[in-house]
Amino acid sequence: MGDMIHLQNLRVYGYTGFLPEEQALGQWFAVDVCLKLSLEIAGQSDHIQDTLDYRSVIDQVKTTIETERFHLLERLTYVLVEKVLAFPLVQAVTLRVTKVAPPIPDFTGSISIELHRVKVQVQS
Repeated sequence: MGDMIHLQNLRVYGYTGFLPEEQALGQWFAVDVCLKLSLEIAGQSDHIQDTLDYRSVIDQVKTTIETERFHLLERLTYVLVEKVLAFPLVQAVTLRVTKVAPPIPDFTGSISIELHRVKVQVQS
């Protein structure tokens, strides 16, 4: 399975949704991120420069949800995965975005999209 960092239940207000009211009024999203990367060096050194400063991942997720608008939850999730996978030490990411209270009549649950991607290693 490997080394992982889990960021769970990040709550962010954003404007992604197909319905006009979702684009105008916005809604709460919950995000769970599982980052696969080697933590061996950081585990030995105890230095932040030897690991991924996960505050930067949190900031990227928050900024994307707060400032970008998409019609589909699938698109938002895809964009987030691509941005998180671009961090240098990240080898793979599993990311779930949940609409906490989707505006669907007589539906009290939540809706989630989860994507898993592995960074493609460039051969030299």
